[in-house]
Amino acid sequence: MFVVIFGRPGCPYCVRAKDLAEKLTEERDDFNYRYVDIHAEGITKADLEKTVGKPVETVPQIFIDQEHIGGCTDFEAYAKENLGLFQ
Repeated sequence: MFVVIFGRPGCPYCVRAKDLAEKLTEERDDFNYRYVDIHAEGITKADLEKTVGKPVETVPQIFIDQEHIGGCTDFEAYAKENLGLFQ
């Protein structure tokens, strides 16, 4: 499983999502992720909207195996339901 997190500096939800991904990387052999700093990479919300396929108001925007799942709380719910993670 490969997760991509699109986030920005100073965003508390981006930090939470990245921390969760770090924890999952440590606990599972089948989990890996990449964090993309949208400011450093020059990615705009309009760019994300094209990838997501709908308007993007917030970050992080998270993809699991190239499928958009939503933001931080969506990722946390997915991890609890599908990855056996209990925070």
